[in-house]
Amino acid sequence: MITIKSQREIELMKEACRIAAIAHKEIELNIKPGITTYDLDILVENVIRKNGAIPAEKGYPSGIKGVPDYPASTCISINDEVIHGIPSKTRVIQDGDIVSVDLVTLKNGFNGDMARTYLVGNVSKEAIRLVEVTKQAFFKGIEYAIKGNRIGDISNAIGEFVRSQGYSVVREFQA
Repeated sequence: MITIKSQREIELMKEACRIAAIAHKEIELNIKPGITTYDLDILVENVIRKNGAIPAEKGYPSGIKGVPDYPASTCISINDEVIHGIPSKTRVIQDGDIVSVDLVTLKNGFNGDMARTYLVGNVSKEAIRLVEVTKQAFFKGIEYAIKGNRIGDISNAIGEFVRSQGYSVVREFQA
């Protein structure tokens, strides 16, 4: 269900998103071969807290008995990891990696939820093309995010575009 937000609520949402954008800017400045995903996670947590927000992913309940709550402030996925990569002191970013960082800030009851993909060092032409097609697919979806359309219209536009470029969308994943 979609709820219409007041102007005040929109401003509060913008603030949460502004902090998420600041965190991504810090990642952009610091991501490089040799840094661990743990170090990036700590950097993000510090930036979020310094700006008066909470890293909303940290401690997020798994909802499954025996499975611990989420241990980090980010999800960092490298190369063929699709989603939910858990930061680790032993996971070192290498030259040529594609690194996706998903983070959520919580401030004043609203979330700023952003994911961004970084190309680290000397990335292959194939990887650059994949990231570019993915970016174009995002904007193709935005074109269909209009009044009267449904989520299925947006996802169909994305899927059709991706397939036209020789790729496919992820339909299932294993946790």
